[in-house]
Amino acid sequence: MYDFVIVGAGSAGCVLAARLTADPDVSVLLIEAGPPDSAPEIKIPMAWPQHFKTPLDWDYATEPEPGLDGRRRNLPRGRTLGGSSSINAMIYMRGNPADYDEWAGAGARGWGWDDVLPYFKRSEDNERGAGDLHGAGGPLKVRDLRFKHPLMEAVLDAAAQAGHERNDDVNGPSQDGFGWLQVTQDNGLRQSTADAYLHPAAERPNLTVMTGTTVTRVLIEDGRAVGVEVLNGQERSEVRAEREVVLSAGTYNSPQLLMLSGIGHSAELAPLGIAPVADLPVGDNLQDHVFFGLVYQTDEESLSTAGTPENIALLFGEGRGPLTSNIAEATGFYRTAPDLTAPDIQVHAGAVMLVEEGLGAPVHHAFTVAPTLLRPTSRGRVTLRGPNPTAKPRILHNYLTTEEDRRTVVRAIRQALEIVEQPALAKFRGAPISAPEGTDDDSILRFARCTLSSIFHPVGTCAIGAVVDEDLRVKGVDGLRVVDASVMPTIVRGNTNAPTVMIAERAADLIAGRTAP
Repeated sequence: MYDFVIVGAGSAGCVLAARLTADPDVSVLLIEAGPPDSAPEIKIPMAWPQHFKTPLDWDYATEPEPGLDGRRRNLPRGRTLGGSSSINAMIYMRGNPADYDEWAGAGARGWGWDDVLPYFKRSEDNERGAGDLHGAGGPLKVRDLRFKHPLMEAVLDAAAQAGHERNDDVNGPSQDGFGWLQVTQDNGLRQSTADAYLHPAAERPNLTVMTGTTVTRVLIEDGRAVGVEVLNGQERSEVRAEREVVLSAGTYNSPQLLMLSGIGHSAELAPLGIAPVADLPVGDNLQDHVFFGLVYQTDEESLSTAGTPENIALLFGEGRGPLTSNIAEATGFYRTAPDLTAPDIQVHAGAVMLVEEGLGAPVHHAFTVAPTLLRPTSRGRVTLRGPNPTAKPRILHNYLTTEEDRRTVVRAIRQALEIVEQPALAKFRGAPISAPEGTDDDSILRFARCTLSSIFHPVGTCAIGAVVDEDLRVKGVDGLRVVDASVMPTIVRGNTNAPTVMIAERAADLIAGRTAP
């Protein structure tokens, strides 16, 4: 028996486990399906695409996407301590203040920008120091890049030539403009939430961490969550929670577990032999960021040849060199229409040939400029394939199925092409590897449908207001919360790892009954 059972030791679960066990009178069990995060390659920042389709990855994929002419898309998710923060590109990005005020305005009380900013600051140890918008001394180390590829400086210069402002802090007073990213690294190595939160708390006697263990369902008795059923090898057993069960399994797995436990669309669960417990729109409202890689050959040496013994020694010996790169070193935010109140596009740029959703092997020195759709209007769903808890969920994102998304993407790619064509980049730009065949709308849209890739930011399937209340408690079931990116009502304008950490920081206070920092 534990006070709290947390399912999923990812970006949110590690934060929760550390914050809750700061009280010595509270006992916590943290359950992770994947292995410990002991693989040395996890620490190498530039190696993140190499984790895809390994034992560190849940290795999900979409169903055939109707907006992409039936193509499936790769959906990697971290399956180890630290979750996706152990396999992601380490980008520290909060989103736009308007995102959170929109949540609050739609009924998510306590989640407006002024409410969540203190939690961002509490989590953060920014090497630039503390201020009105940044924190110092928190667990999560936020650092400037130790390696900046010259091609990315050319991207920033080209953006300026195309009329975009320079922005040295896209988490600062204004999000618009182009600049260098900050990353979650420590001495040039990846810092996951397991590194930042979980491992420092590992010796606490009130924290138990169980890896290699799959949770198959939440145990619900008389309308209350009382524990979970787990599968370890071929052995099933039950673990009890005295106070609460908390699902931090992510946007795909948290709704899957709820549905396996009878919480979801009752009309869909009953035919699977799952007794309905609460009729809620679990799995609906799925949202994601997608990008479209404009890739060009170059005569400059790219990052694709950085994995030398000398650079490996430089990384682990001195914490510097090209292997400290997160690949996507430069970023930028812009608006595709003058009447928008905030950016609707983010550019991710890297000095590498990034093709085939990050799965393709680089065969040329190249650079990539990838506009990313920040506020998609398309909505997808996560559903069950059947009652078997070890089966992968059915995931349909419905990418590019709205006319608004298609129009926005065409404008976004056209504006990104303007950046690529500026003199600062033209002198480095060789033959296109991935680019539209023409400049007309139809050519650009065909390119978009063929090259669209998730940038791995799924949210929304257990949204505040629909599935959970503003305190993240599952409606209609006592003793059960969801704490991860799935609770976001709408996706934020930017990378989603830092917001997920913030959600868990605030949830820890909600659970413990503590006041905001």
